[in-house]
Formats: sequence, C-alpha cells, structure tokens
Amino acid sequence: MTAVSASMKMISIASAGMDLFKMHHAYPQRYPFLLESVAHGHLGHYDILFAFPQETLSCQHVDEAKQFLAEFNQAFHRSQLDNIETELPFHGGWFGYFSYEYAQVIEQRLHLPDSDLPLATLVRVPAAIIQDHQTQQIHFVTEIAFEDLLIDLQADYHQTKDLEWPNNTLQIASRSEESPQKYLQGVEAIKDYILAGDVFQVNLSREWQVQLQAGDYQSLYRSLRLHNPAPFAACVNWGDWQILSSSPERLVKTQHGWVETRPIAGTRKRSAQLAQDQALIDELISHPKEIAEHIMLIDLERNDLGRICQPGSVTVNELMVVESYQHVHHIVSNVRGRLKSQLTPLEVIHATFPGGTITGCPKVRCMEIIAELEQMPRRAYTGSLGYINRDGSMDFNILIRTLLQQGQTVSFRAGAGIVADSEPQRELQESAYKAKGLLNALSPGLAD
Repeated sequence: MTAVSASMKMISIASAGMDLFKMHHAYPQRYPFLLESVAHGHLGHYDILFAFPQETLSCQHVDEAKQFLAEFNQAFHRSQLDNIETELPFHGGWFGYFSYEYAQVIEQRLHLPDSDLPLATLVRVPAAIIQDHQTQQIHFVTEIAFEDLLIDLQADYHQTKDLEWPNNTLQIASRSEESPQKYLQGVEAIKDYILAGDVFQVNLSREWQVQLQAGDYQSLYRSLRLHNPAPFAACVNWGDWQILSSSPERLVKTQHGWVETRPIAGTRKRSAQLAQDQALIDELISHPKEIAEHIMLIDLERNDLGRICQPGSVTVNELMVVESYQHVHHIVSNVRGRLKSQLTPLEVIHATFPGGTITGCPKVRCMEIIAELEQMPRRAYTGSLGYINRDGSMDFNILIRTLLQQGQTVSFRAGAGIVADSEPQRELQESAYKAKGLLNALSPGLAD
C-alpha cells in the first residue's frame, strides 16, 4: 500500500517477523539509530530504524550551547509543519541524544563533572523504516522531498531480511565495580542532607565497567535485548562509541497537542517462584516508603509539566500501576497535560529534562549533591534518546539500564532513590538488582 500526503510518503507491507536490527547490522552508517519496543506490552507498539542521516548539530561544551540552541531552532522553523495527520510515531525530523550533563545548559548554576562525550547531538533524518507490532506491518516512510529514498529503503530491506547472524561470542577480559563502601557512605551523606532540610530524596548511582576480550557492540545489543527486554530499547552508533539501552522509562512524549511523562519509582527484584513473585509485588505496592517516594515524584513531574501546559490540564491518568520486567518489578504512573501553544521542541525538553525519578526532589539541589558524591560524569546514563518530528511531536526515553561502549570498554551505572528512612544496605542491593540484567547480557552468571 502506498500513501501520500503533503508532507510525507509511505509504502506499507506485511512485516513477516522482520528484525530491523539486521539492517543496522548490514549498513550501520546508513541506518545508525534504532529504537525498539522489545517488550511488546501496551507500550511496545513500534520499532523505528532511522535512515539516511543528514546534517548533525552537536554541543560539546556548555559554552557552545547558545549556538547549538539557535541553530536547531532555525532548522526546526525552516522545516516546521502543522500537525501531521498520521498515527505513525516518526515521519521525518531529527534523532536526538542528550547526556545527563546537558542539565548544565538548562540550569546554569550547575557545575557538573566534565565529560569526554557530547552534551547533546541532534541529527536531521528524513526517512525511516517503522515496524508496527500490533498490525504486523512494515512502513517505509520519507519526507516528500526525499521520496526517492523509498527505492533504497525497500532494496536494503529485501537484501537483509534473510540475513544470518554471525556467531560472534562475547568474551569478558575483566570486570570491576565502584566501591560498595563508597556507595554506602553516599547514602549516609544524603540522609544527613535530608535531615538538614536540603532535599527530600536523591537518586545515587554507582558504576560497573567491563573489558571485552572478544565481541562487538552489535553482538552485545543482541544479548542485551534477549536478557533484558524493554519498551524503550535502543542501539545507537556514534562511530567511536555506542549507546545500547534496555530502558523501561519514558521521559516525555508529545502528540496532537498533549504531553505526557511516565515516571518509574519503586523497585523489587523478581522471583522464579510464582507465589513469591506475587508476594514481592504486593509488598512493593503497599510499602509506605515506596508509596511516599512515588507520590513525591509524581508531584515533581506534575510541576514540570505545569510549566508548559495549559492551566488546570495536568492530570495523573495512570496511578501507581506495577510493570514487571525480566529481573525487576516497578511502580509506574503516567502524567499528562494539554500543551501551551507556540512552544518549541527544546522548550518542552528543557522543562522535563533530566527526569525527576533519576535525580530526586528538588531537582537542581539533588543534581549538585549527586555531583559531589558520585564525583564523575554520568554521560549517557540518565540522559535521553529519542526523536523530534517536523510538527514538534516527540518521544524521548530516560537512559537507565543502558550500556556505553567505547572500543573494548563497556560501562554502565545503576542506582536507587535515597530517602530519610533508607537502609543503606538495602539501597545497595537495589542498585545490584538493576545491574543484574546488564551483567547477564555481557555474560550469563556475571551478576553472581
């Protein structure tokens, strides 16, 4: 089926169980960015393979931010369209990455540790291949000005759909993790800050690092999505470094004049025994600490959305539901509101970034404390990946459960939300539960 509008052209075919990652594997420069809904629940609707990247805007340091913002706003206004009548998530625009340290651009009083990676990157992308898991269709999509790319998209698809995966086995040379004692001391320091009235809750993380002896990022991502499937997964190749994510969390989505965010706060490990697994869910959803922490973070997200939404329109349309993943259960809510008119995409991102669930409350003071205690850049961790359409609609995740690969070095972080009555040893264990799926993706049993 072929569909044409004033802004886009689309050809649709039956998907026949196609794995779009095969196209990234075969042509990583042509198709460098893949967003996947590996966990096919109610959030697992689409996979998007972004195609034929064009101009790149990058912000390496805070002093480049003003030019970065101006150049993107100019590019957006040149390409801007009214609301595009399609239910497809992407129909031409930009693929975007924001590191955690990009928060300094938004809150200029922050002084976060220096990072060796860009603060933000936005890449113009005029075409994509979208897999709809609900209708079992593949959609080849281009902007009208790039409709000739439809021929290349279909040709590459048919050449790679029967591709056999190479048998590239991951082999680990070494593994290290940040000192548990440092983390325990950090928890105690945060409790002192809470007692002094500085903050209510702080998300503290620690780092794991693995040296690969054999294997590449594509083999690692295949293992990650097998061991830790998630609705906001991603494989992104920036050339010298890659982001491999199995994120369960949405930062912000806008569509048809509405904006929503989906905070996660509250975690329990899973059990292989059905009765014990249900008992863990029941304990999680009824635990006073978890309830209080979650409600506090909902209020933070409502406040963030209130800055960009019409008065009185912000509501919580899903409250404290449990979502279960391969290794953990989470408490999740959904907050939404009607957007004010005339907002730019970056104004929406600036109002919500970084997510309150991975900083704490109040957000800016928490980020100062995080920098003091973690003493190193988070880089991709708790940053964001996603896309912006030419009509301003967007969808961005929060980069948790995420691997960063640079050559043969793979690193990641995991953490927990610290409150006044936190037990340091329990918070340390929560960070380990969250790390388990990533360690098992690197090597089964590595988490033991």
